[in-house]
Amino acid sequence: MGFREDFIWGAATASYQVEGAAREDGRGESIWDRFSHTPGKVFHGDTGDVACDHYHRFAEDAALMRELGIRNYRFSVAWPRLMPEGTGAVNQKGIDFYNRLIDTLLEQGITPFMTLFHWDYPSALQARGAWENPDSPKWFEDYVALCARSFGDRVHNFLTFNEPQCFIGLGYVKGIHAPGLLLPDSSTIPMSHHVLKAHGLAVKALRELAPGACVGYAPCGEPCIPASDSEADIEAARRSYFGVTDDWSWSISWWSDPALLGAYPEQGLQKFGRYLPRGWERDLEIIHQPLDYYAQNIYNGHVVRAADNADGWENVPFPAGAPKTAIQWFVSPDALYWGPKFLYERYKTPFLITENGMSCHDAVSLDGKVHDPNREDYMHRYLLAYRRAAEEGVDARGYFAWSLMDNYEWASGYNERFGLVHVDYQTQKRTVKDSAYWYKRVMESNGVIL
Repeated sequence: MGFREDFIWGAATASYQVEGAAREDGRGESIWDRFSHTPGKVFHGDTGDVACDHYHRFAEDAALMRELGIRNYRFSVAWPRLMPEGTGAVNQKGIDFYNRLIDTLLEQGITPFMTLFHWDYPSALQARGAWENPDSPKWFEDYVALCARSFGDRVHNFLTFNEPQCFIGLGYVKGIHAPGLLLPDSSTIPMSHHVLKAHGLAVKALRELAPGACVGYAPCGEPCIPASDSEADIEAARRSYFGVTDDWSWSISWWSDPALLGAYPEQGLQKFGRYLPRGWERDLEIIHQPLDYYAQNIYNGHVVRAADNADGWENVPFPAGAPKTAIQWFVSPDALYWGPKFLYERYKTPFLITENGMSCHDAVSLDGKVHDPNREDYMHRYLLAYRRAAEEGVDARGYFAWSLMDNYEWASGYNERFGLVHVDYQTQKRTVKDSAYWYKRVMESNGVIL
C-alpha cells in the first residue's frame, strides 16, 4: 500500500514570483508590476522586477532540479510576456523564452506542467474591465490557444487557473492583492462566472490544439477537519467545507461545482444567483468540461464540529500555543487527509496536490548550509496524511512541493521563504536546503520512507 507506482512527484513556481526580467524582450506590463510599484501595497516596497532571475538562470535551475531528483516541474506562463496587450500581437521573444525553458527541462529529464494563469494579468486588459468584461473568456481562450499551438507538441500537462479564490477574492473583493480593488458582489460574481467560462473554453482549446494533453484545474480552499471521528462531526465538516457563506469568494463549491458537476451549488444560487450575468445557464455546458486532474493547493485547515444551530456546524479554535508557520498559518497536517477525501468523494476525478509547503525563518548558517528541520517535519506529517487518503481510496496522482526556490511572495514581498532552495536576492546564489535532500529521498522511495 502507499502511493501508486506512477505517482507524480515535483516542485512548483509561478512566473511573476521567479522570472524577473519584467521589462525585457518585449514583455508587457501586468497588474502585479503596477501594484508592486504602488507605494504601501507590498511589504518593504518589494517588486518582482528581478525576483529569482529565473528568466536568465533557468538552465542553472533545471540542472539543480535534476540533481535534486525533481522530475516534474510546475511553472506558469506570463500572459503579458506572450501577448503584451493581452490580445492581438504576439511577442515572439516571449514564445522563444518558454521554448528554451521547455527544451531545457526535457533535456534534463524533467516533465513540464504548465499553469496557464497564475495571477499576472495584462494591465492592458485590466483597463478594459478585466474579468468583469463579457469578452474576457474569449481573451483567455485566444491566449490559451497560442500556448497550445506553441508548446503543445512538448508540453502534455496543463492547468488552466491557479487559485481563482485568491486572484478574484484578494484582488477584487478584499483589495489586498493586485489590482487592489474593493468591488461589490454585483461586479465580482459576474467576474467569477467569466473566469469559469474562460476555464471551459481553455479546456476545449487544449483538447483541439494539443491532442492527448492532460488538463486540470487548480483552485484552493482551507479543508475542514472533523473534531472527532463521529459521523456527526464528519458530516458537519463536509457541510462546512462545501457551504457557500457570505464570503463566497473562498468557497470550494462555487468555484468547483460548475467545472466538475455542471451546476452552481444551490446555496450559492440562493445567495448570489441574482448577480450572475444574463444567460449564465447556457454557459454551464461550456464550463463543465471533462478533466484529467482536479487539483488543489492546500497548506492548512481548520477544525469543525457538529452544533445545534442553523448551519449544523461550528468552528473549533486551535488551542493556545498551537504551532504556526513563519507566515502565521496553523500547522494542520490532517488537512491533507480530509481535503482530498472530501474532494474526491464529491468530484470523483483523479487528484493532484499542486502546492503544499511551509514558510520558515531560513538563513544560511555558519557552515554555509541551510538547516530547515521544521520544513522537513511539516512535509513529513502532511505527506503521511495524504498517503493515508490514497490508501483509503482517493485517486491521488501527485504532489508538488511549494516551492522549488524562495521567491516573491506577492503582498508579503521577500519576507517569506517557502523554497526547497534558498535564494540570496542580492547575489542570486542558490543554496540547497536540508529539506530538499530529504524530499529527494522521499521521491526516490515513492514515499515508502515516510
